[in-house]
Amino acid sequence: MTTRKIPDPNHPLLPLARAYTNYFTPTVTGAQHVPESGPALIIGNHSSIYWAPEVWITLLTMMDRRPIEPSFGLAHEILLRTPVLGDSLRDLGALPASREAATTGLKDGGAVLVYPGGDWEACRPWTDRGRIDFADRKGFIRLALELGVPVIPAVATGGHDSIFIVSRGERTARLLRLDKLLRAKVFPYTVGVPFGFAPIVPQVPLPATVQLSFLPPLDWSTEPGDPENAAEVDACYRETVDTMQRELDRLRAEIPNPVATGIKRHLADLPGPLSGLAGIV
Repeated sequence: MTTRKIPDPNHPLLPLARAYTNYFTPTVTGAQHVPESGPALIIGNHSSIYWAPEVWITLLTMMDRRPIEPSFGLAHEILLRTPVLGDSLRDLGALPASREAATTGLKDGGAVLVYPGGDWEACRPWTDRGRIDFADRKGFIRLALELGVPVIPAVATGGHDSIFIVSRGERTARLLRLDKLLRAKVFPYTVGVPFGFAPIVPQVPLPATVQLSFLPPLDWSTEPGDPENAAEVDACYRETVDTMQRELDRLRAEIPNPVATGIKRHLADLPGPLSGLAGIV
C-alpha cells in the first residue's frame, strides 16, 4: 500500500499554519539541503510541548522545496485521533509515529520528518532549552543505515523559550499509567498565562523568534550500513547528536534572547511611528 501523497496547496489548514508560524517570526537557513526529490530522513529537535512551532516551520519549508514530491511527518497517535484535526493532518502527509510508517514513506520516495526525542524532549524543563535530548532513541539511525537514505538535521531554537516548563512530570505520568494508555511518559507542569502554575493545560506562548537551520546530509548516512552493528549505530547516533548540539549552540549564541528578539520584530512591523517602539525593547 502506497503512502504517496502530494500536499494540496489549497488545503484550508495551510494558511492557518503559515499565520501561526508568523507569530514566531521565524528565520530559516540551509533549506537548499532538503532534496527537491527522492527519499530523505529529516531529523529535528522537539520543543514547547503542544505548540511546537518548529514542526510547522520545518514541514512548510519541506513542502515549499518539494511541491510535486511527497513530504511526510510522523505524528503522535493522540493528534491523529483528534476529530477533524487528525483527518486534516493526514491530508497534509502526517503518518503514525512508527518505524513501519517511516519505512513506507521513505520507500515511496518521500522526505520524512522525525523527532526522535518525541514528547520527552518537547517537555524537557525550560532550563534545558539549549540541549538536544533524544533520550538515547536510535531507531532512526537503524532505519537510515538499513535504507541508505540521507539524514538531514533540522536544528531549531527559540520555541522552547516561549513556554516555561517546570518539570516533565514523569512521576505523575507513571501514576496515571500514561505509558500504557497514551504511550506517553510525561505529564508536564508549566508556569504561564492564564493558568499560572498548572499541569499540561495550554498556556499562551511568548512570541519568541524561532531559528531553523537545515544542515548538509550527515556523512554516515548516504550509503547503507549495518543496522545490527551496535558499535556502528552508537557512533552514528553520537555524531548526529553532537553535530546538532554544535549547531544549536551556534544559533543560541546568535540570538541569545529569542523572546526579546521576537517582540522587537513584531514592533518593527507596526505601521508608522509605532515601529519605533522596537528600539526601546
